[in-house]
Amino acid sequence: MGPTDSVSSSRRRFLQASAVGAAAVPTMLLGSKALAAPEAAQPALPPSILALQPVTSKIVPITDDERRARLAKAQRLMAENKMDAVFMDGGTTINYFTGMRFGNSERLMGMVLPKSGDPVYITPAFEEARAHEQIKFGHDVRTWQEHEDPYRLVAQIMGEQHASTGTLGIEERVPFFRSAGIAAAMPQARLVVATPVTAGCRAIKSPAELALMQIACDATLSVYHAVWAGLQPGMTQQHVSAWVDAAYKRLGVRGFASVNVGEFTAQPHGSIVPQHIVEGTPVMLDDGCYVEGYLSDLTRTFTLGKPSDKMRKVFDIVRDAQTAALKAARPGAAMESVDAAARKVVVDAGYGPDYKYFSHRLGHGIGMDMHEWYYLVRGNKRQMQRNMTFSDEPGIYIAGEFGVRLEDDMHITEDGARWFTPQSPSLEHPFG
Repeated sequence: MGPTDSVSSSRRRFLQASAVGAAAVPTMLLGSKALAAPEAAQPALPPSILALQPVTSKIVPITDDERRARLAKAQRLMAENKMDAVFMDGGTTINYFTGMRFGNSERLMGMVLPKSGDPVYITPAFEEARAHEQIKFGHDVRTWQEHEDPYRLVAQIMGEQHASTGTLGIEERVPFFRSAGIAAAMPQARLVVATPVTAGCRAIKSPAELALMQIACDATLSVYHAVWAGLQPGMTQQHVSAWVDAAYKRLGVRGFASVNVGEFTAQPHGSIVPQHIVEGTPVMLDDGCYVEGYLSDLTRTFTLGKPSDKMRKVFDIVRDAQTAALKAARPGAAMESVDAAARKVVVDAGYGPDYKYFSHRLGHGIGMDMHEWYYLVRGNKRQMQRNMTFSDEPGIYIAGEFGVRLEDDMHITEDGARWFTPQSPSLEHPFG
């Protein structure tokens, strides 16, 4: 959930790590104040978590044939968009196309994909052996020593493609300093954003990708359910986070969750302030897990014990808004119209105008990044296509009181949209 892509998921992980760290030190600094954070014994794992079983046997990795088809599609899109090549840095996009797990640092370690032929890889010389271990498509690896300018290699490759004055697409998450270095090395070339190619491939999910996302969503829902079943009043964020970690480990996947309680649920991305679960106040769990590089992103808001009538009313409004968005999502629908369908329910119920209580867009694309193209937000007139995947996460946030957000992921089918996970029925019985 959140207004930005990888930045927001990183922020949530930072908040979670900050909260967990508070249990291990005598005090935690918040601004200029030191808040007491006494160590607390970790409650024993409940039977609901101990009953979880690994999901790894269900996982079918993406095949080399599928990645080869992705590269071919990228090259078709490059031709349509008049790009001679695309440069990709380390990260999820190069992983998507090649399966390679290059990190992203100040050292250039990336790939140039020309509009025809095999990719060409660029790596520091001392990383060459590691690069060869991962390369499956092509064999051309260009190396550079620490004192050399690596961007000259990009220019060299473009020259070999007779495109020194042509157009090079830059994958949109390449750092600015890298783009500037490439531009300086080939001043006669035209650099453009490569999103029509990268998103043109990644935003449309294959059956294999949908299957991995289904496992991830199922895993997250089972973790939330298992954690909820064991919660007791008085537990802290640290206790809940530790249980989430333990639950994912039992499933055999890597996951995480932000945990917020009471008035802090009114902040969409929560707070680092230490919190304790109190009977009758809302608890919000958000985030997801990785399955072969593919992510889930779910939010459940619930109470232990009896919620107030106002909490129930707000929950029902948010659930109706989530349902309205699902019904509006279909091939050919403008993405802004799905946000509008959910927002209308919230505003018509008295929680408006506009962003006053429902303070963020409805949702985001999801896949190998928790937040990726495209976004369900006002002004985005792009039409939905079959096999796109999105979060559907309306919320109402009442400052100083509480917030409710419900988030499930959906994918677009020929007949409309389908949940990966069932909606939450109520605050008291969030898993039915």
